[in-house]
Amino acid sequence: MTDISLPAPGALNGVTVLDLSRVLAGPYAAQMFADLGATVIKIENPRDPDVSRGFPPYLTDGDEEFSAYYAQYNRGKLGVGLDLASDAGKEVLKDLVRSADVLVENFRPGTMAKLGVGYDVLKEINPKLVYTAISGYGQTGSRSRRPAFDNTAQAAGGLWSMSGYPGQPPVRVGVTIGDLSATLFAVIGTLAALRHAEATGVGQLVDVAQVDSIMALTETAVVDYTVEGKVAEPAGNQHSWVKPYELFDCADGQVFFGAYTDKLWNAACDLFGTPEVKADPEIDTMRKRLVPEVYDRKVKPIVVDWLAGYTKAELEQMAGDVVPLTAIKTIGEVVDDPGTAERDMIVEADYGDLGTLRMFGQPIKLSATPATPARTANRLAEHADQVLADLAGYDAARIAELRAAGVLP
Repeated sequence: MTDISLPAPGALNGVTVLDLSRVLAGPYAAQMFADLGATVIKIENPRDPDVSRGFPPYLTDGDEEFSAYYAQYNRGKLGVGLDLASDAGKEVLKDLVRSADVLVENFRPGTMAKLGVGYDVLKEINPKLVYTAISGYGQTGSRSRRPAFDNTAQAAGGLWSMSGYPGQPPVRVGVTIGDLSATLFAVIGTLAALRHAEATGVGQLVDVAQVDSIMALTETAVVDYTVEGKVAEPAGNQHSWVKPYELFDCADGQVFFGAYTDKLWNAACDLFGTPEVKADPEIDTMRKRLVPEVYDRKVKPIVVDWLAGYTKAELEQMAGDVVPLTAIKTIGEVVDDPGTAERDMIVEADYGDLGTLRMFGQPIKLSATPATPARTANRLAEHADQVLADLAGYDAARIAELRAAGVLP
């Protein structure tokens, strides 16, 4: 019988992931697996480690510093330094692959094959391997070799052209959504492939492109174009057709107000003491209120008048569980919000003399196998001896030989 007083193993307990990726999209995907219980091994070139180790902000203790950016996306991983440019380094990777379930990389397509350790080679060593490759344009197609960053995806995927204000130059989304969207699709694809591999013994290549991922986030823009020939343009803080569904000023800032359905609109009319508005024949249905001219002339001024005399806190208190109304919060307000703590979305990791790092938690809440996000990230090559002994079966002499040859740091 299981002792329920003991922590439950993670949902991915027993899954081993080799993380060869750098910066964000790949490392974040592997970090999700680590949070959910997988054993994740971060493999870095000791001569050219993950560049995000140098990204701000930093935990500091005298002359010592550690990137909080790196820490947030690499928590809970074991660290190995390995020079894949050497033949011996390639053999070490192959030995690790024999016992692995998943490999994650986000190099430009063709890089791993050029090194002699691409998917076609590794699948012969481990047919069950799920090989997840994240790139700008994907592993196939005429654009596959082009260099790409987050902004590349926002530009090529159409999202950049849709963001901003009418009549002004488009504005990029304020976070690296090209990387982050690829992360989430890579996690979904990897878990689907892993389930198939566990059922059949056959792994596969999971090919996720940042540009594809962004395109899949453009909501109705594609069908608006293919059905009506309409090209999406910046709409500012308004939705392209749902109304009211935007930012409004209040006494001490801004709020989002989204009471666009008939039920929510009628509730808002009562909440703000104007029940007679419900019966106005020009705006008494959602379809009527969605007409841009009617909305701008009649609906929006009503909402502006409702909200102008109240503070953000007062409006949230008034709206409660009835009307969708939310204060536009700074990240500081979000971190300090009691609701954030209630959802365990700020977790702490102890870095000793460097201090305690508070970072975002794991949004996936599993009732039987909860995630464990409050962990530290690896120092460069910190766990090489442990990993090579446990996963590859190397003895101390073999590890010392590799280290002497410069394959390991």
